[in-house]
Amino acid sequence: MAERKATELMERIVSLCKRRGLIYPSSEIYGGINGFWDYGPLGAELKRNVKELWWRSLVHHRDDVTGLEATIIMHPTVWKASGHVDTFTDPMSTCRHCKKLVRTDQVWELLAEQPWGQAIAKLCPGGQYQRQPLWQWARGKGIRLAPGLALICNLDAVLARLDAKAAQPGTLPQTPEQLFCELATLDPATTGQVTPCPHCGGELTPPRRFNLMFKTNVGPVESDDNVAYLRPETAQAIFVQFKNVLETSRQRVPFGIAQIGKAFRNEVTPRNFTFRSREFEQMELEFFIRPDEVVAQLAGAVARLADLNGAANLTQPQPNWGWEVWHKYWVEERIRWYESIGLPRTSLEEYWQKPEELAHYAKATVDILYKFPFGTQELEGIAARGDFDLTQHQKTSGKSMEYFDEEAKAKYVPHVIEPSAGVDRLILALICNAYTEDLAPDDKGKLEPRIVMRFHPRVAPIKVGVFPLLKNRPELVRKALAVRDLLRPHLTVFYDDAGAIGRRYRRQDEAGTPFGVTIDFDTLGEQGPELQDTVTLRDRDTMKQERVKIDELLPRLLPLIR
Repeated sequence: MAERKATELMERIVSLCKRRGLIYPSSEIYGGINGFWDYGPLGAELKRNVKELWWRSLVHHRDDVTGLEATIIMHPTVWKASGHVDTFTDPMSTCRHCKKLVRTDQVWELLAEQPWGQAIAKLCPGGQYQRQPLWQWARGKGIRLAPGLALICNLDAVLARLDAKAAQPGTLPQTPEQLFCELATLDPATTGQVTPCPHCGGELTPPRRFNLMFKTNVGPVESDDNVAYLRPETAQAIFVQFKNVLETSRQRVPFGIAQIGKAFRNEVTPRNFTFRSREFEQMELEFFIRPDEVVAQLAGAVARLADLNGAANLTQPQPNWGWEVWHKYWVEERIRWYESIGLPRTSLEEYWQKPEELAHYAKATVDILYKFPFGTQELEGIAARGDFDLTQHQKTSGKSMEYFDEEAKAKYVPHVIEPSAGVDRLILALICNAYTEDLAPDDKGKLEPRIVMRFHPRVAPIKVGVFPLLKNRPELVRKALAVRDLLRPHLTVFYDDAGAIGRRYRRQDEAGTPFGVTIDFDTLGEQGPELQDTVTLRDRDTMKQERVKIDELLPRLLPLIR
């Protein structure tokens, strides 16, 4: 039941995104292209706001971070040095029945989302074999939902095998996964246990490694000599340009280089709306720090987390911080930033990767997760990467990546802490977090359903809606246009004079506009001079309305959106 409600909620969110101009399927008039999405008028503003807030917080508001904007296509040796050419792969299987490609490590997650998988899980709770419900389903809805499943293709043989196991205690499936494999297997003696295709239930081939990078060619001739790649991440450009940025920005370690940009991964199974896409944007920071031995030389000792009394002491960097403290500092910094744009800490989780889960070069990695309707998933990873990347490029290029530390009188390759966030995933999290259904009074005071997007004012695509009470009264329109022109240089404003004022409010509620300004007859002074040049200021979330002088609008609104 909870899964169905989550699915229905995501369907309503996806519908709203298209209806209100947040996100559209790419190339939709030609049937679309899986894993690619376009941002509409509201979505483009929302995305731009998020990127600008990230950039402002890291680059403009700090002295120890500078920016970079690098090309999408770089020398192919970059990706050889970083390990992407050899190791940036996912396990992939092909269904022998429907021929679809599936990421082998996502089979069970995908299957749980499919109607046929959900149906069997309901018929056989906990993976317990139930003959009669399975027989009825396989003779009915199952034929359409899972045409490749062995249970559907040869019902009697599969059930007979399971019946025989039922007669021998301890041989029946003990888990849902084991039951699904039994239902997908026709002849275990020949094939062994078969893993079912999430799409049709057919047999999946053994996994093979599939490189996720998109290949292209530089120049007019396609050959092995001019192969290049669309970058799968933005980080490597920062490492490659480390020395240039260091020399031209006059920064000193510790310092960071920030970049926002497109990345491309040829995902086998894009899914969950925009969460896993083939073209996406990243916001990455590479923060370069001294190795712990250099910190010890300068400070006498290296501060570790155990030496600190909680996160309260992590707001002001100190010279004796080792990599462990720097890593925790950036975890806390990132969570505080998410809170500042409207994601409450209760909607986020920290997942500290276990030693066996870490990349071979990582000392520690924390994933910041958001509780999406389809499950708790990663928004950002903060990794302590050591000196792996700079050292790899130093070895491969033959160019020194060492930094001369004047204070320590020593040369070393800096270590790095990397907070890496997905822009598109964050946009989806903000949309899911903002989506609310409640009741609001119509023009006659009767309660009716309302969809409201409760975006934080900082990220809201439109900050203020401006409405003349009646569009056929020139004096109201002139005043409303004057208010619009007053606000427009400072705020994103939407002017709307079509329909009843209540309907206009509802449209802006769906767009997530936090404030509405209505110009009425009181504004013209018709009800008394004390109200002249005042407007009705409406709050989206509380629907509270109050009179505000026009010349007080900007001082009132600007602090709320910055």
